[in-house]
Amino acid sequence: MPALDDKDLKIIDLLSANSRMSYIELARRLGISDVAVIKRIRKLEQQGVIRRYTIVVDPKKLGYNAVSMTGVDTEPESLFKVLSYLKDKEYVKYLALTSGDHQILAVIWARNSEELAKIHDEIAKIEGVKRVCPALILDIIKEWSCTL
Repeated sequence: MPALDDKDLKIIDLLSANSRMSYIELARRLGISDVAVIKRIRKLEQQGVIRRYTIVVDPKKLGYNAVSMTGVDTEPESLFKVLSYLKDKEYVKYLALTSGDHQILAVIWARNSEELAKIHDEIAKIEGVKRVCPALILDIIKEWSCTL
């Protein structure tokens, strides 16, 4: 994959802040034509640098008042079965295979603490799960962003 230049990095930075920014506005800020911006964005998409466009929502405003970052430890032979199970659950909003303290990290949204406890209990009962280690999110200080 060819290296990204300063204009590519600036496009990524601007779209990270506002993925709805128009091609014309991007072009104005970069000092290039809108056609050049379109070509660069298409190239970044084709290379997989830009994978998708999305929004960031506040779970509490959607009625999810209990959010956890949950570590899950599994028996080695059950790891991918547990990942597959969790991937299909609506309450799992982020799921990662890690090399850290836990093999699996999941961000879980629940309506309240009782629902969150039931979800964690459900996960603990999955065959091959050894331990569930939830950490309740009290406040988000800095959100995940691609700003460079």
